[in-house]
Amino acid sequence: MPLPLMLSRRFAPLFWCQFFAAFNDNFLKTALVFLILFGSSGAGSEALITTASAIFIAPYFFLSALGGELADRYDKARVARTLKFAEIFIAVLAAIGYWRQSIPILFVALAGFGMIAALFGPLKYGILPDHLRREQLPTANALIEGATFVAILTGTIVGGLAARGGDNKSFVLLVMGFAVACWAASLFIPPTGEGAPQLKVSRNIGKSTIAMIKHLRADFRLWWGAMVTSWFWLIGIVVLSLLPSLIKTLIGGNEDTVTAYLALFSIAVGVGSALAAAIARGRIVLNTTLAGAVLLGLFALDIGFATLGLAAETTPQAPGLVFSSALGLRVAVDLAGLAIAGGLFIVPAFAAVQAWSGADYRARTVAAVNVLNAAFMTGGTVLVALLQNFGVGVPKLFVLIGALTLIVAVAIRRTMPKNA
Repeated sequence: MPLPLMLSRRFAPLFWCQFFAAFNDNFLKTALVFLILFGSSGAGSEALITTASAIFIAPYFFLSALGGELADRYDKARVARTLKFAEIFIAVLAAIGYWRQSIPILFVALAGFGMIAALFGPLKYGILPDHLRREQLPTANALIEGATFVAILTGTIVGGLAARGGDNKSFVLLVMGFAVACWAASLFIPPTGEGAPQLKVSRNIGKSTIAMIKHLRADFRLWWGAMVTSWFWLIGIVVLSLLPSLIKTLIGGNEDTVTAYLALFSIAVGVGSALAAAIARGRIVLNTTLAGAVLLGLFALDIGFATLGLAAETTPQAPGLVFSSALGLRVAVDLAGLAIAGGLFIVPAFAAVQAWSGADYRARTVAAVNVLNAAFMTGGTVLVALLQNFGVGVPKLFVLIGALTLIVAVAIRRTMPKNA
């Protein structure tokens, strides 16, 4: 009997590599968000927070194609080690930026982490079918998603504490320590061999990106999976960018309350991912994605309606007071439900894309999906930032998210492949 995935060298090093990387990404991002949200009184702070999300995501649009070609052309384990070693130097820049409390330097470091993540993304998901059996993919994807959101949870909490306490030494030790740990974990990823040794890595990123998108578009099932996962990531990045402002401004929470809600959201996504894996039982069950879409839309609508018309709170309150109020509890339940629905939504859809991809083009398929994901996320965050600048409040944005997601659910139902 094969070892459980978490004890297998074919999976565990990748799991921990992803966990440490996701922690650092969200540790830095949360610290930056808290500096903007609670360290400045500028009127454009909400749009600046949304812009931070766009800056981290934008490299996926430009570099995913290159990441896919590198992962298919060369041994994926070797590429992972190289990327994670380079990430250590970006962590040094983040440490300098935080030590100086420089938002511009932290933005540059965040963009650097985004570049590494964009190059690593096709490899991260493309390597799973190289090492695992087809029936293991739903569970492996659920574990990867769970690792990501547990890392978001811990990175969010620790990043919030670091920003609030102003402990520069702890920040430097953590951001550097996790960067080194991520590189160390990558050293244990087993080699995969070269998936497409004849492939010539293109210097023209635009040309290779277009070619990958065309390849994806030619296969209806892959294109369907790409569109579905792109919608998930658009909703995810927008909701995460809106949460701090929702909790601080409308719910009346302080820094600890914002952290508590973000932690709840992260845990719930992990729960949803685990639930999707349990439902799948080694199969690809796309009806789970459909159910997740409907629930996601309903919970987003309820958040919007619950907070619509509320005046801004001026007295920040601790988590105990907020969670004991009817509004605070309702929003907490809605956020947890929305996050669980997100886990149900994404795990089957992405497992399907991996299973449908050919071995010699798998990383480039994932790269093309990542490009579309990034286009949706970047476009979504830019649009939200523009709407915020024109005075559209957080409640109306949640109503818009919910309504559009229910429309997407109808489209998913009508276009879903019959045989996954």
